[in-house]
Amino acid sequence: MARKAGTAAREPVTRAADSAEQIYERVKTMAMTFEIRPGQRVNEVEIAKSLNLSRTPLREALNRLMVEGFLTRAPNRGFIGRPLDAKQVFDLYELRRALEASIVGIACERATDDELLELERFVKSSKDRTEDTNASSLLALDEQFHERVARLTRNEEMVRALKSINARIHYFRWIDMQNGRRRYTQQEHMRIVKSLKERDAAAVTRLMEGHISRRLDRIVEVIRMGFAEIYMRDRSTESESA
Repeated sequence: MARKAGTAAREPVTRAADSAEQIYERVKTMAMTFEIRPGQRVNEVEIAKSLNLSRTPLREALNRLMVEGFLTRAPNRGFIGRPLDAKQVFDLYELRRALEASIVGIACERATDDELLELERFVKSSKDRTEDTNASSLLALDEQFHERVARLTRNEEMVRALKSINARIHYFRWIDMQNGRRRYTQQEHMRIVKSLKERDAAAVTRLMEGHISRRLDRIVEVIRMGFAEIYMRDRSTESESA
C-alpha cells in the first residue's frame, strides 16, 4: 500500500515536469524560428494567453532560453528576441565545425561495423526524399544524420553540445536548405559514411570540415535572406489582420 501511495504522490510531480518541458519546447520553437522577432520585446501576457499558459512556467522557460542564447534581456524591457548577428552565427558554425571534426574522428574509432551499416542505410533512405519536400523535413533529416554520427562517439556531452548548436543555428540552416543545397549535402553525407566505414580518420575529418566550411562561406547571404523572410512574414501577418 505504501508503494502505491508513494507512486500516486509522485504522479503530479511527473506531470508538472512534463508540462514544464513541453512549455519550454513550444517557446523554444518560437525563438528558434524567429517568431519572436529580433529586437522584439517578449510580450509575456500575450504569449501566455495564446498558448493557454500561466505566467510562472512561461517565465521559467524564458529564463532558460535566455541562458541558452535564444533570448536576451534588457533593463526595464524584459526579454528580447535575439538579434540576427552575423558574427555570432559565424562563431556558432565555426564551433560546430571544430566539434564535428572531433566527433567523426572519435566515431571512426568507436563505431561498430553494424552501426556504420545502419548509418549508411539511413543516408540512402533519406536520399529518396524528393527535392520538393519541404525544407523543414529535409533539415530534420540533415540534423538526424549529424546527431547519429555524434552518438557513435558514446559521448553524451558531445551529443548534447551538438544539439545545442544545431538549435541555435536551426533557422539559418532552414533558410539555406530552401535554396537548393540538398543534392550536394546528400553526396557529402555518403562520402563521410564511406570514409567512416574505411576507418580513415584523417579523410573523414577533412570531409566533415569541408562539409561545414561550405556553409560558412554563405553566412552573410543566408542572414540577408533570413531578414527578408521575417519581413515578408510580418507583412503577410499584417495583411491578414487588415
